[in-house]
Amino acid sequence: MASFKINGGRQLKGEVKISGAKNAALKILPAAILADSPSEIKNVPDIIDINKMIDIIRSVGAEIKHEDDTVTINPKPVNSSHPDEQLIKKLRGSVVLVGALLSKFGEAVFSQPGGCLIGARAIDDHLDLFRQLGVKVRYKDGHFFLKGKPKAGKIILNKMSVTATENAIMSTVLSHGTSTIHMAAAEPEIADLADYLNQMGAKISGAGTHDITVEGVSKLKGITYSILPDRIEAGTFLIAAVATNSEITIGPVITDHLSIVMKKLADAGAKFQIIKKDGQEYIVTKRHGDLTAQSIDTRPYPGFPTDLQSPYAVLSTQTRGETHIFETMFEGRFAYLEELKLLRANVEILNPHEILVKGPRKLVGTAISSKDIRGGAALVVAALVADRETVIDDIELIDRGYENIDRKLQNLGAQIERVGD
Repeated sequence: MASFKINGGRQLKGEVKISGAKNAALKILPAAILADSPSEIKNVPDIIDINKMIDIIRSVGAEIKHEDDTVTINPKPVNSSHPDEQLIKKLRGSVVLVGALLSKFGEAVFSQPGGCLIGARAIDDHLDLFRQLGVKVRYKDGHFFLKGKPKAGKIILNKMSVTATENAIMSTVLSHGTSTIHMAAAEPEIADLADYLNQMGAKISGAGTHDITVEGVSKLKGITYSILPDRIEAGTFLIAAVATNSEITIGPVITDHLSIVMKKLADAGAKFQIIKKDGQEYIVTKRHGDLTAQSIDTRPYPGFPTDLQSPYAVLSTQTRGETHIFETMFEGRFAYLEELKLLRANVEILNPHEILVKGPRKLVGTAISSKDIRGGAALVVAALVADRETVIDDIELIDRGYENIDRKLQNLGAQIERVGD
């Protein structure tokens, strides 16, 4: 197993390039099979989860070429509605392929998806929306059998689930008539998926709000499309810069997607400015004085992202006062805290959804382990802050969501080394 060896306590300097959004690419790639001609998807991050999704799409027959940050998908050879179940079990986000398969074939067979152990994320909401569209659902021997072309109509989601919203869009984009999706999630990645589909010929309006309308079309054509920047990666580097009191340039980024994060950091005393280069936004961080604690609660977009809760908790070990963090989204998001305590952080777990971080606290390096993608990235931030050497095991989890995080940090002057397999 590979590890990161990090010597912290140093300031960072330079510019970091933000990759394409993982959570947009994971949905846009399977959406490509809905077209009748190839799509060229650019700015695709080179991470483990993307490579898993590519393998899953190949398993239903698509021809795929992956070079640098560009993935070309030819949907013409797609001939199966039953993706490889062993691959499905390795990636939670694979559930969005079901909507595309139902649109294309009127049937799909799949097993329970896998992914990070950050709490209960049942697929019942997906099955419920498919039933609302007239799809028959049967479960037998560990497999879900879905039958029937989705019929346009009114969908009321049980909650504002990102992947359920995306499945609802892909299920109805080729259905005859008009569909409305209520209680839709509003994340920017959903709007990016809708933008991609609209450029292919779809008629989707309202994406990025809680009410989406899909007017079914008869066919879609492949296009060239570029994924939007990853707001979570940008937020992670922004928090790392503030935690280490560093001056770096982060981008490209869409700052509106990080508005609540930037406000909380500014309220704490962080200093940064937004600049434009070649028509794109970049965040330039500045040196700051003492930081004061600012409590947060995670919420669906545009609230504070659950994916940035753990890096923010690390930052909170360096702020003056008590930071109350209320994790409203997942009950398993705090697994990283036991590792953070090994670095001598002062953290009190109030219950499975609430913690109290007391600072400022001097962190000291030791041997720790990643527990999930975002918690692992947070431990990297903690290691950059800590004195002495920190060794982080199980970094494959971090690689699932961050493209070459070690190389990007090395380019900023961090002393980080990848060791082992």
